Amino acid sequence: MKKPTCADTFVIKKTNLRNNYYGLTLSSFPGARHCRPGHFLHIKLPCTEILFRRAMSVAGASSARNEIDIIFKVYGRGTALMAKLRKGDTVNVLGPLGKPFTPPSRKERVVMVAGGVGFPPLMFLAEDLIARGHDPKQIEFFYGGRTRADILKQTRIRNLGVHFHAVTEDGSIGRRGLVTAPVEEFVEAHGPDGIRLYSCGPLPMLKAVNDLGMARGVAGELSLEAPMPCGIGVCLGCVVERVDGGHSRVCMDGPVFDIGEIAL
Repeated sequence: MKKPTCADTFVIKKTNLRNNYYGLTLSSFPGARHCRPGHFLHIKLPCTEILFRRAMSVAGASSARNEIDIIFKVYGRGTALMAKLRKGDTVNVLGPLGKPFTPPSRKERVVMVAGGVGFPPLMFLAEDLIARGHDPKQIEFFYGGRTRADILKQTRIRNLGVHFHAVTEDGSIGRRGLVTAPVEEFVEAHGPDGIRLYSCGPLPMLKAVNDLGMARGVAGELSLEAPMPCGIGVCLGCVVERVDGGHSRVCMDGPVFDIGEIAL
């Protein structure tokens, strides 16, 4: 991987995506050309109220304009402060960091399983694959949330030409239930051969996708979320247990791992 870039960037666009979700476009980041789906950024906010940077997955990147997009939900003090940023504010960005997704072969049918705020890196992956020539009709994008308000950027995803499947726990949009149910049905209907799974979202969902891949013999990758105070493998705050008995750092060895690699 290229050496990460550390640079001040500027908020050139802020979007309130509803339900405590926000989008930011940051400009003048030289590392944008090296960002790949699955990478994350470490963001230092322009304040003294919090000490550590905040890890954010890359939702999009433009090498031509040196711009990067992030999408986040307000959960705690750090994201609450991020939500108060305005156009023109400066934030320091370190990245890209971590291990990105491995692209599928052109012949593989891609099944993406997104949950909650785990959808941005998968949306970026879908856009990147199509830009590189992957047939959008060979991409199944399953997106789950609690309610309609948790299913974001539908138009942007649908306009890619992929097969979009919305699933909500309350049935307010799409199918009612958990997103992993129709994914399992899809795999059973089409068989495991030629399918590659990609998933990012809540841990219970990742575990279900991991179990499905292991049980059905479907290869794929999972993007894990974990506290990352340093983002460069020093603090060991994001260590997870491996199936082989060892341990891995999500920030350095991941955040993308193979199905069956991590003990979930």
